[in-house]
Amino acid sequence: MAATTDVKPWRHAALITLGAAALYLALRALPTGTNLHSGDFRVAGAGALELCDPANPQFVPVVAARSPVTMTVAPQPKAGANHFLVRLATSTGKPIGPAELLEVHTRKLHLLIVDDTLGDYQHVHPEPTRNPGEWAFAFAPMRTAAYRVFADFTPVVTGRSLYAGADIAVTAARRGAAQAGESTPAWPAETWRTERDGFVFQLTPAARPVRAGQPEDLVFNVARSDGEATTLEPVMGALAHLVAFDSERGGFAHLHPNPTNATGASEPKLTAPAATPNAAGESLAFKLTIPRAGRYVIWAQVKLAGREVFAPFWFEVAP
Repeated sequence: MAATTDVKPWRHAALITLGAAALYLALRALPTGTNLHSGDFRVAGAGALELCDPANPQFVPVVAARSPVTMTVAPQPKAGANHFLVRLATSTGKPIGPAELLEVHTRKLHLLIVDDTLGDYQHVHPEPTRNPGEWAFAFAPMRTAAYRVFADFTPVVTGRSLYAGADIAVTAARRGAAQAGESTPAWPAETWRTERDGFVFQLTPAARPVRAGQPEDLVFNVARSDGEATTLEPVMGALAHLVAFDSERGGFAHLHPNPTNATGASEPKLTAPAATPNAAGESLAFKLTIPRAGRYVIWAQVKLAGREVFAPFWFEVAP
C-alpha cells in the first residue's frame, strides 16, 4: 500500500511563515552603507524639529526648533577666500557622511545660503571630504554680511527630510571686492513680478493678501522680456525650485512643482538632466502654507539657456 503524501494545511502555513521570517532576517542582515538608526535622528521634548514628509513640504522653523543634527561651518584652511567646511553629526555624536544620506533632487546635501537682507540667495552642493561627517563648499557672496546656511537633507534610515542651520560671517577681507561703508538695503516693496537677465518672472498667488495659516496656491511662469518663447530646462530634477524665507531668517520652505501644472496637465517626469524641457508659456503650480504674519521673500531658481537664474518675490503675509 502506497504511503500517503498528504501534508496538513497547518504545516503549509507554518512552512510559509518560517520562510517569510527567514527572508526578513536575511534582508535585515544585508549591509545598508550606514551605521545610523532612526533613533539617531530624534530628540525628545518640546520644540523638537519634526522629520518632514517630502510629499507635503512645510515652512520649517529651523532656528527655533531643536534639530537632531548639529551643524558647524568654518573657513577651509589653505583653500582660499570663501571656501568653507560643513560638519554634520547626529545628536548622539555620530558623523553624517554621504553613506548616511539619500540622493534627493540629484544631490545628497543641499545648502541654502542667504544674507541678512535676504537679497543674496545661493544654492550650493558641498562635496564630502575624507573626514567622516565633513563636507566642503565654496560660494561667492555679494555683500559683507552675516550669512545663514540652512542644510536640507534626507537620512537613509528615515526617508524623510531633515534640516539644520549655522551662521558664517563674510568679512571685507574674505569677500575681496567689498566696498567701504557698504550700506544695508531697505526691505523692497511687494513684488510679484521680477525682470532679470532678459527674462520676466511672475509668481501669482490665488488670493491677496496671503494670509497666515491658510494654504496658498501659487502659479509661476517665465517669459523672455522681448516676448519670444522661452524654455524651462530641468535643474536638480525639477523645472523650478522655490525657496521661501521669513524676514528674520528663522527658517525656510523648499518647494517643488505640483504633479500637475496650473493648466491641469501632468508635469513631465524628469529622470535626468537631458529630459525634455517644458514648453514655453506653460505655468507651474506650487502650494505653500505660511505659519505666521510678517515679511517674506520667495526665491525662484530655474535653468534658462543652459544657465541657472535666480529671481526674488517680496511680499507681506497678513494675520
